[in-house]
Amino acid sequence: MAVNVNAETCIGCGACVGVCPVGALSMNDEGKSTCDESACIDCGTCLSACPVDAISQ
Repeated sequence: MAVNVNAETCIGCGACVGVCPVGALSMNDEGKSTCDESACIDCGTCLSACPVDAISQ
């Protein structure tokens, strides 16, 4: 299972990208965070890093 990023809520700050221990999160062409489901280990580190709660498990 991977985390889910709500693109409508995401403000594109990149905080989650910086804390992901496996590099599963990145910024897409629209400047929003996106998760590589095959790389995500569902650790939840990104959840607390997101200032707008755009990430859920």
